[in-house]
Amino acid sequence: MGTIAENVAAIRETMAAAARQAGREPGEILLCAATKMNDAETVKLAVQAGVDCCGENRVQELLQKQPLGAYEGVPVHFIGHLQTNKVRQVVGRVSLIESVDRQELLECIEKTAEKMGLVQDILLEVNIGNEQSKSGFTPDEARAAAADMGNYRSCRLKGLMAIPPVSLHPGDNCRYFAEMRNLFVDISRKKYDNVSMECLSMGMSGDYADAIREGSTMIRVGTAIFGPRNYNV
Repeated sequence: MGTIAENVAAIRETMAAAARQAGREPGEILLCAATKMNDAETVKLAVQAGVDCCGENRVQELLQKQPLGAYEGVPVHFIGHLQTNKVRQVVGRVSLIESVDRQELLECIEKTAEKMGLVQDILLEVNIGNEQSKSGFTPDEARAAAADMGNYRSCRLKGLMAIPPVSLHPGDNCRYFAEMRNLFVDISRKKYDNVSMECLSMGMSGDYADAIREGSTMIRVGTAIFGPRNYNV
């Protein structure tokens, strides 16, 4: 692994190449640094290296790093599983909650944002691989939720997010990425109230180039920026 700045530069080159292969402009795709288990000073290095935003998986880490200025200069997103009892600690602190994976959570965010007098931007997380071990809307549930967004006044739907099954070989997830792109386009065409399909968040350290070639507008990269995480700490 190189330095964080070198890693971000290399990722940018790969992003640009993948975009051009798909006939897209490299500037269409955002690089979100997945900052889980990296301290505030390390996150600041990623921001200085030019990532577009930071994505935090854990509420506790968000609350610890934000007062230290970890994300200063870029938006911060919440990208991890969010429990309803922690919604009030996240709403209004992040520009985007990417991981709205169930109706109960959507309704909780709506009520919390309404009480706080603000509008929270969200993505619907889709369980595109239909994995029993993962939460997330099915594609049909995502369509129904998008169609119902006109009834929400304190949430705005900005797009979709997905974490496909773990791939064993390069290209394994292309079909899931393509399915997500089709779903994204389908919902976009419906012109639902309170829905602005701007973001298709998919692709991580091992498959982000494939995701870009299949239509991703935001990739969430951790290991390729910061190096392997030490889960034994």
